[in-house]
Amino acid sequence: MSLSRRAFLESAALSTAVATAAPGDRPNVLYIILEDTGPHMGCYGEPLVKTPNLDTFAKQGVRFTDAHCTAPVCSASRSALFTGRYQTNIGAHNHRTWDWHKTTLAGSAKHVCDWFRDVGYFTCNLQPAKKAAVNGAAGAGKVDLNFHAHGANKEKFFDGTDWKQRKDGQPFFAHLTIIETHKGQGWTIARQRPKSELVDPDKLKLAAYYPDSPIARDEYANYLDAYQLVDSYVGQVMARLEAEGLAKNTIVVISSDHGPLFRGKQFLYDGGTHIPLLVRFPDGKDAGKVDNRFVSGIDIAPTLLGVAGITPPPGAMQGQNIFAPDAKVHDHIFTARDRMDTSIDRMRAVRTKQFKYIRNYCPGTPYMQTNEYKEKEYPTWNLVKAWAKEGKLNREQALFAAVEKPIEELYDVVADPDEVHNLARNAAYKKTLNELRTLVDGFVAENDKRVQWEDPLDIYRGYYKRLPEDAA
Repeated sequence: MSLSRRAFLESAALSTAVATAAPGDRPNVLYIILEDTGPHMGCYGEPLVKTPNLDTFAKQGVRFTDAHCTAPVCSASRSALFTGRYQTNIGAHNHRTWDWHKTTLAGSAKHVCDWFRDVGYFTCNLQPAKKAAVNGAAGAGKVDLNFHAHGANKEKFFDGTDWKQRKDGQPFFAHLTIIETHKGQGWTIARQRPKSELVDPDKLKLAAYYPDSPIARDEYANYLDAYQLVDSYVGQVMARLEAEGLAKNTIVVISSDHGPLFRGKQFLYDGGTHIPLLVRFPDGKDAGKVDNRFVSGIDIAPTLLGVAGITPPPGAMQGQNIFAPDAKVHDHIFTARDRMDTSIDRMRAVRTKQFKYIRNYCPGTPYMQTNEYKEKEYPTWNLVKAWAKEGKLNREQALFAAVEKPIEELYDVVADPDEVHNLARNAAYKKTLNELRTLVDGFVAENDKRVQWEDPLDIYRGYYKRLPEDAA
């Protein structure tokens, strides 16, 4: 017997009652992360991409239009997504945190699997039976968190790799990472389909900060091609739920860890933080609903628990179950960026429905500082640098290639969705600037107590294993 969504919500505040309920009465929860994706689906208004499975899923559930991750990179964002706490708050803010710097979560903070496991759920991170298999529908098995799991096995967050491993009648919480939209093999696979099924680069409408070049157009189009490949994998997963009779009692949540492409990933513009969020209930409740509320990455974990009728104790999470009857409607959200691989930086931002404020703590460091990953994987990144040297960039394109950053950035994201007209020094926006400054000050005071500057030598030793002179 499956619970209705109303019953889930009514039981959200009664975690002890859920813990003693018959296992067969608890819903399964499947959480799917589409790696490195923004809301570039047909249902979100992307005109050139074909995402029939995701569009159908959106019609069957709730589509959130203003969901934002808390960090624009995998490990930091996932650390928040799976704990319901800001990555800065738990010391999980640097991408990557080397094993000898990782610690287990302190205080009442837990990985979401711990909360599910406490009330009898089987937890699994879906992945192929054979690691050599290439199968996006089976999942990549990615965890990528900047802290250790509780217990003797520091890397074991999940109980297994497939829900088939659970006991009879045991509900499951399953996570699935579909990695094909992450730069790499998936982009190549996506391009192997007939040309008629691929996105035409010449039809793309590029943002103002993009250089209009075949290189930039091809990279963007290839991302959308990979999105279409991922859509087919989502269809396979939904078909599996139906075939195994699980769709009738499984709540499915689909989101991303952060945004894509050269000025998106690693940065606090909307391209790096704005993510899709779709939720489908088995009873069809709210099918086709569009929800325009702000949702933060720290809301994902408490929502995953909440729809299953599990409520952590007060203070365990900073986010909220967005479906709870008493859920607050936020008028702003916070995001943060810290070290990315060997690229040391610190940025904090707050976004309202109309404005985005970014504070750069390292203004002397360019946005496009040396970053081996970006230089290896993103042709547009290298193109912008080359055109900057040649003086070929216009004003909007040249901003991101500047040799230093402004201390403060303020954008009217309604009038300027590309975030290229900085209003921080415009006297007409002084009141707004001061208000958003104050919000960031409060966020930093509350959440940055565990943020420390790292020794660059230690960072390079961690990233490259050892420096050349260490071998001497």
